[in-house]
Amino acid sequence: MNILLKSAKIIDPTSSFHGNTLDILIRNGIIDKIDKSINATKAGVIEHKNLCVSLGWFDSSVSFGEPGYEERETLNHGLSVAAASGFTQIAYNTNTNPLPTSKADITFLLRSAAHTPTTLHPKGHITAHDNTLQLAELHDLSQAGAICFSNHKQPIDDPHLLLLALQYARGFDGLVESFPIDPQLAVHGVMHEGKISTSLGLTGIPNLAEEIRIRRDLAILSYTGGKLHIPTISTAEGVGLIRQAKKDKLDVTCSVAVHNLMMTDEQLDGFDTRYKLMPPLRESKDQKALLKGLKDGTIDMVTSDHQPMDIEHKKVELEHADYGSLGLETAFGSLCTMMDAEDAALLLNRGKERFGVSQQSILIGAQADLTLFTADGTTTVSKESILSRSKNSAYLGKELKGTVIGVINNNCVFQNPS
Repeated sequence: MNILLKSAKIIDPTSSFHGNTLDILIRNGIIDKIDKSINATKAGVIEHKNLCVSLGWFDSSVSFGEPGYEERETLNHGLSVAAASGFTQIAYNTNTNPLPTSKADITFLLRSAAHTPTTLHPKGHITAHDNTLQLAELHDLSQAGAICFSNHKQPIDDPHLLLLALQYARGFDGLVESFPIDPQLAVHGVMHEGKISTSLGLTGIPNLAEEIRIRRDLAILSYTGGKLHIPTISTAEGVGLIRQAKKDKLDVTCSVAVHNLMMTDEQLDGFDTRYKLMPPLRESKDQKALLKGLKDGTIDMVTSDHQPMDIEHKKVELEHADYGSLGLETAFGSLCTMMDAEDAALLLNRGKERFGVSQQSILIGAQADLTLFTADGTTTVSKESILSRSKNSAYLGKELKGTVIGVINNNCVFQNPS
């Protein structure tokens, strides 16, 4: 594969070419030349007005369905959606059937996603079975290729189980995820607890349900040591707790879902199940705290928290609907409504090091792991424009900015139709 990028602005602060608009020649997946003007007769040319190129984007929380829930999304099609959305690396969640609890499960995922423009990094399930207190063979899962250990959005209710997982994973520098919600405080809740839930007569999920679980998990981390990742925080209190934990030198990171940055609980005023999310959309004060935490580095990364759901689990009464929204296709465009497109691209690159995903700078001789985009263009999200097989998007009807042109990774090229 030989590809020539013409007049591409390089967005990579780790590269000496950062901020310059140059031609980039890629031969057999390697950046062969970077110069003001390159002629290459046997290379495919990608040329676009105001073309920008950054290091390939990473998403730390992606679900599809396969294995077990292929009616929501298959691995093959889901990875194509990820590439079309600008992501070259995704961390794959453990909400599959069977759960990824063995070497064979991890190997299946890696083989199914091999040789694609988007690299899939499977997570391993923390427990040997769902709703059990028995740890899975974490070291074996790590050796097979699992990048961290997670029960996805099922919280680790038993504190001793989290303690054991953190202690055991320390032996091989493993990363443990703990979803921050206390189910006994969130019981029967369908949205954020506040003025909107009260006015609608719906049971709410209080900020306390997140805060109290983060406090517990940080206390256990302080006792055991190890590496902890707290995914998709949603509250001002959560931001404050993690900010203090970092000051105390605990080895903790966290992420925030793009929709929690962009939307509030007011979206649920019409009982629309597309906005039933976990964690729930919170109030504007939480939204502002999340944005501040992202800017000052308290929040380490953003995620699309991509969660396809079949219509049978979404087009029902709010109380009975499942949680989740699509997010891959709208992540970049949503961020561009809140910040500069180049800043959005840099933000979408964060988190790789924490999850052990290798990365090189945009330099001659480096592997080409690149995302191509432009700040130009606006799109109004519609069911017809959604590439995912499921259509449960909280972004329907919203106008987004910027355009993903394609990705280059694994000696493969994916380019969106112009």
